[in-house]
Amino acid sequence: MSIISIKNLNKTYFSIKKEPGVWAGIKSLFKPNIIEIEAVQDVSFEIQEGEFVGFLGPNGAGKTTTLKMLSGIIKSTSGEINVMGFDPWEKKNEYKKQFALLMGQKNQLWWDLPVMESFLLNKEIYDIPNDQFEKTLNELVELLDIKKILDIQVRKLSLGERMKCELTASLLHSPRVLFLDEPTIGLDVVAQKNIRDFLKKYNKEKKITIILTSHYMEDIEKLCKRIIIINQKIFYDGPLTDLIEKYAKDKILRVTFSDSVKETDIKKIGTDYEFDPVDVKFKFPREQVREKAKEILSSDLPVDDIMIDEVEVESIIRDIFRKVNE
Repeated sequence: MSIISIKNLNKTYFSIKKEPGVWAGIKSLFKPNIIEIEAVQDVSFEIQEGEFVGFLGPNGAGKTTTLKMLSGIIKSTSGEINVMGFDPWEKKNEYKKQFALLMGQKNQLWWDLPVMESFLLNKEIYDIPNDQFEKTLNELVELLDIKKILDIQVRKLSLGERMKCELTASLLHSPRVLFLDEPTIGLDVVAQKNIRDFLKKYNKEKKITIILTSHYMEDIEKLCKRIIIINQKIFYDGPLTDLIEKYAKDKILRVTFSDSVKETDIKKIGTDYEFDPVDVKFKFPREQVREKAKEILSSDLPVDDIMIDEVEVESIIRDIFRKVNE
């Protein structure tokens, strides 16, 4: 049985369009020009317990709006939402105790209090028994390596340290479902990796269901086997590997040379390339790449090594985003 089920979900916002000028402003008071903004249109999908799903889309595509509807922060205009047997908008305490929403750009920890004080506050909010709280806290503190910062004010922490503590606060009540909205935004490379490693291990061990939005494609590649691409409507829903196979029509042919080569010689082989005198990356259609590799090897060029790689996932997603915006 699906732990999350969405059917024909829609969210429409209403806004007043104001024309410039004083008289136009006065006129709008009596006869406002109301416009509709379709944030989410006819979205349907199901997620099984324990899945780690990447939720992708360009800015303004409806990702955060969908997560807010799933968590009960905003109400859908129409459609059905079922999360663990609950309608999120009913805001039942039984539901609130079984999910968590972590937004990378919003704080849930008290800024001027030591980290531990926020954890204790969450314990009371979620009515966590003492023994469960101690066990879960100790486990998370060890996994995220935050023991040394528990007594430090939140505002004195680095961004990476704060995000570890935000994650801990979100998981203290042992939720079955975790919504993550850009959890690694603004973090340095090391901090991003630490958060990814933790999420991967926690998902595997606890079988927690996670929906992740992120603009960092490495987050998606390392954590999610399935991805959903949205641009108000669902554009793609399936395995990441199938997406690559379906939309990556080209392959990368990288050639390193033992001596410098001329760009005029490179142009004879292909027109889509990144040039360096001793290192050239060609892009060829999949069906041509082997023949092109043979052509290069049989040429007079001083070839030292040659490799065939897939196009980066980030490049594929970027092309898809461009298409869904057209």
